[in-house]
Amino acid sequence: MIVASALNQFFTTLAYNQLLIDLSRKVGMDLGGSHFVGGEKTADMIKQVKKLNSNGIGATIDCLGEFVKTEEDTKKYVDNCFRAIYSIRDEQLNAQISLKLFSVGLEVSRDTAIQNMNEILTEAKKYDVSVTINMEEYKNCEDIISVFETLREKHENVGIALQANLFRTETDVERLDRFSPAIRFVKGAYIESRDVDINNKTRVDENYKKLVKKHLLKGNYTQVATHDNDMIDFVRDLVKEHQIPKEQFEFQMLQGMREEKQKALAEEGWNMVVYVPFGKDWYTYFMKRLAERPANIGFTVMSMARR
Repeated sequence: MIVASALNQFFTTLAYNQLLIDLSRKVGMDLGGSHFVGGEKTADMIKQVKKLNSNGIGATIDCLGEFVKTEEDTKKYVDNCFRAIYSIRDEQLNAQISLKLFSVGLEVSRDTAIQNMNEILTEAKKYDVSVTINMEEYKNCEDIISVFETLREKHENVGIALQANLFRTETDVERLDRFSPAIRFVKGAYIESRDVDINNKTRVDENYKKLVKKHLLKGNYTQVATHDNDMIDFVRDLVKEHQIPKEQFEFQMLQGMREEKQKALAEEGWNMVVYVPFGKDWYTYFMKRLAERPANIGFTVMSMARR
């Protein structure tokens, strides 16, 4: 536990090291990360999504964007999202979009984020593309959920990710029930204080199952984001028991994680979607993945050795 915590802190520190960020942007993905990142360029991302689609697997394209501080920064990010949307349209990809509200300008202002999201969601709707708002640290939860509520009043093609490790999440799901929203349930990767974080694996797992079950039984679309066999088996048994149609949910996993399991679930006829990060800010995303799960270091070493 001590080692894992130390590695988490180490890679989190690396994630925000400006010298390494600048180097990654200059050198590109030769520094590593290709196992977990779909690419810096649109063509690389398209290639990765097509590879997944050929195996019957969909994608959620995570338009990466860190360090968005100005209106100009947000416009560049919105353009990147448009490129992803137009790629889905032009290449007829089985894909959707994921993004952070801070990447569209929530740190600049609430109005900036809402204006940019309105543009993205309006354009995405033209081509039947759904968009999921990623969740961030606990301190940002209320702002993110509040903006989501505003957007959901106008746009039906927007969903949100919620974290099972937080005490507040059950209440948040109930709060959002009036929209019958699509929700991506994740266990939660951020290290939070004990007064807000359940901080016990067994209890987090139990909460995850409870949240997923309630949402599915209400007839809402559910994105089950997990690499855990126990969670996967729980959902398969649940939907069979209650005759929940396969069209009402999907399994989600990160690119580079449990690829054989991804293929197996798709071959069994389940909706399987892989999270494909895309953009210039791949380095910070990659370091965060290593921080969350030190076992990913082994995957990276093997990936780089095959180059």
